[in-house]
Order: sequence, then C-alpha cells, then structure tokens
Amino acid sequence: MVRAPAWAGRNYLLLTGATVIANLGSSGALIATAFAVLATGGSATDVGLIAAARTLPLLCFLLIGGAVADRLPRHRVMVAANALSCVSQGLFALLVLAGEPQMWQMALLAALGGTGQAFFAPASEGMVLASVSGDQAGRAFAVFRMGMNGANIGGAALGGALVAAVGPGWVLAIDSAAFALAAALRAFLDVSGVPVRKPGGGVLHDLRDGWREVASRPWLWAVVVQFSIVNAVISAAEAVYGPLVAEQHLGGPGPWGLALAGFGVGTAGGALLMTRFRPRQMLLTGALCVFPLALPSAALAVPLPTAGLTVIMFGTGIAIEVFAVTWMTALHQEIPEEKFSRVSSYDWLGSLAMVPLATALAGPVQDRIGRTAALWGCSALIVLLTAAVLCVPDLRRLTRRTTTEPAEGAPAARPAEATAADTAGAE
Repeated sequence: MVRAPAWAGRNYLLLTGATVIANLGSSGALIATAFAVLATGGSATDVGLIAAARTLPLLCFLLIGGAVADRLPRHRVMVAANALSCVSQGLFALLVLAGEPQMWQMALLAALGGTGQAFFAPASEGMVLASVSGDQAGRAFAVFRMGMNGANIGGAALGGALVAAVGPGWVLAIDSAAFALAAALRAFLDVSGVPVRKPGGGVLHDLRDGWREVASRPWLWAVVVQFSIVNAVISAAEAVYGPLVAEQHLGGPGPWGLALAGFGVGTAGGALLMTRFRPRQMLLTGALCVFPLALPSAALAVPLPTAGLTVIMFGTGIAIEVFAVTWMTALHQEIPEEKFSRVSSYDWLGSLAMVPLATALAGPVQDRIGRTAALWGCSALIVLLTAAVLCVPDLRRLTRRTTTEPAEGAPAARPAEATAADTAGAE
C-alpha cells in the first residue's frame, strides 16, 4: 500500500485532492465552453468574448478577494467560491443541454465563474504551504504542482474526448460536480491551529496595507512588474501567433497540440525535479529559469520544425515550474501570514492585467511590423526584463531559511518584517 510521506498531513492531502479534482473538471470545461459557443453558431470572436467575460470580473475583484481572504477564514472563502463556480457551471450545463443558449446568458455565467476565481485564488495561495512545516515547504508545493499539472493535462485530454463523445453540456455538468466535491473536501480542513485575525480598519485600509507590503519589497514588486509583461507576451505568442505559425508552416493544429503537450509534460517533470532540488538562493535560481521562456517565441519566429519546437516547449515547462516553486516558497517564507492573501491578490492582478490587452493587440502589431518581428520582440522583452530583475540586489540575496514550524493545519511562522529580499509575482 502506498503511504503518504510523513510531512503530508490531513490538511495537505485534502487540499491537494480537492485541487486535482477541480482542475480535472476545469481543464475539460475550457474546451467544452469553446465548443458550446461554436455549436450555437458562434464565431472565433464569440469564443474570445466569452473568455473575456470570465477574465474581466477576475481582474476587477482580485484585490477585494485578497482583502476578504485576510479578514475571514480562508477555507470558508474557498468553499464559498467553489460553490459559486459549481452553480455557474451547473446552470451553464443546463442551458447547453436544454437547447440554444444565448450569448448573453453564457457571458453572464462565465462572469460568475470569473468572480468565484477572483475570491478563490488569493485565499488558496498560501493554504498548501501553511499545512506543512517550513523546511518541507518547497517539496510540498512541488508535489502539489505535480498533481495540479497532471490534472490539467489529463483533464484536457479527457475533456476533449468527452466533448466529442457526449457533447459539451455533459462535460460542463461534470465540472460543476467536480467543484461541488472540491468544496466538500475543503470544508473538512482542520483550522483549529490558525490564529484568530484581529479586525482591520476596512477593506480599503486592508488594500493599502497590502500595497505597502508589496511596495516595501523591491524583489516582490520587481517580479510582479516583470511577469505582468512576460505573461502578456507569452499569451500573445501562444494564443495568437503559435496557431498561425502551425497552420502555415508546421502542418496544422496537430503539431501545435503536440508542442503544447510537450510543455505540459515539462511542467510535470519540473515539479518532480523540485521535490529534490532545494536551492539556497531561491529567487536567483527562479529568476534565471525565466530566460528559457524566451525560446518558444524565437522557435516560432524561425520557425523550427515540430520536433525542435516540442523539445523547447518541454524545457520551458521544466523552467517555469522551477520558478513557480521557488517563488511560492519565497513568498511563504517572507510574507506575514495575516497579509498573505492581499499580497497574493496584487501578484495575481499583476500577472493577468496585461494579458487581454496583449492578445487584443497581437493582430494589429503583426499587421504593422510582421509576425516574425513581433515574435522576436516577444523574446527580446522576456530577456531584457529578466536581466533587469537580476539587477535587484534583494532578489539575489534572498536565501532559504531552515525552520521548525509545526506542520498540521497551522500556518508557518513568518517574521513580522521580511528580510533583505521578499516575495513577488506569479506564473
């Protein structure tokens, strides 16, 4: 019989299991949503509008979600957010199964799902690491990421097959059930060891306090600013330019899907690597691993054959996982527990804010300067921004500390003020 490692307590197993279940459903639902829109006669623009309807409330409510998660018990915020997602996806499924859903109905339900994610993401960000002792935090988060990435890969493959077999409505219904089960698991978290938070001075006060935490740490805001642009150009390259290059030079969607699958396998490999690799200079190691993110855009600019592109995407997947684990480990070590969700909400907002604009401008930029130049520009921006972040002394000096915090259920103890280098952005 397979036994969980000694550091994986009840809360950690519940959180990991809930995330795997929810991501299995959500990855398939992304495919189902697109095909549900197309089945009603919608165009590619309509698919994009439904995606935007989910992203807009996510951006609008992220900061409020972070403040709420620092004022209320985080597990209750997570359960409530999962319940909202369960209801929105359930209604979406009923509309699709019943016949001809209207665009405004699908947009409204997508917006409800985005609102749920806005409250869930900041609340969940530190829960996994708070459920294990500090010296096992990196390994725990790496294993968690393995499960999450595996669920994303498996969910997308299973969801695509189910959409073809039984239609998008049933896949959306499965996603609704997955959210319900995830919420049930999270409701059983043991939070008896979590310290009671003192009442704050209101949401606006809490948001200003969270901003001060970010602004006072150069390593934190530098990485947030870096990834606001890095994520944007990567999204433009992969969502807009990649399919066009694949269609014209690589043979269509099949080779592009193979390259994306290589990235997914790479993320799983990177998470496995981080269960053993524990660099002392966490953020320096993570920042160096951002340089390879420039390679896929360069490969598309050439363009490389499918085999070469897939290898590069695989390596990029490994690199981004090394960054993700070192980044979250640094945040866990440096940010006070009672302010973690607010800091996380600024991280999320920075990571996502520029993505809609970048994907919207990708086409006009290509028309203006050409696709090859646009792709080389994406690579150059990633390299330049990463080099600039490496010039921040606090980022280079931040090191892993060995601690002896209690494991089960209680957040890891953090200093009232972070040391020379504090935490930043996100994937």
